Amino acid sequence: MQFGSLKGRTIYVNAGDVAILPAGTGHQCLSASPDFCVVGAYPPGPPMHVTRPTPENHAKALKTIPEVKLPNTDPVRGEDGPLLRLWKRSN
Repeated sequence: MQFGSLKGRTIYVNAGDVAILPAGTGHQCLSASPDFCVVGAYPPGPPMHVTRPTPENHAKALKTIPEVKLPNTDPVRGEDGPLLRLWKRSN
């Protein structure tokens, strides 16, 4: 998987790995085995928007990304999971 822009970081994922991405994080699958599967889940609120990297979309995203709510619980470990302690919204 490549995370970030077209010059983003490549991270190898294996069965059982979980990637939790903040709103607006670009990502793409560079290669995968035939049994690769993705399950996506999104916090409550407005529907997500998939956009292409254009200057207009980037400007709009800078305004809408901060409106996305953080998850209420850690989606993997539940209410006592570490995500909400570790995930800080940048200002």
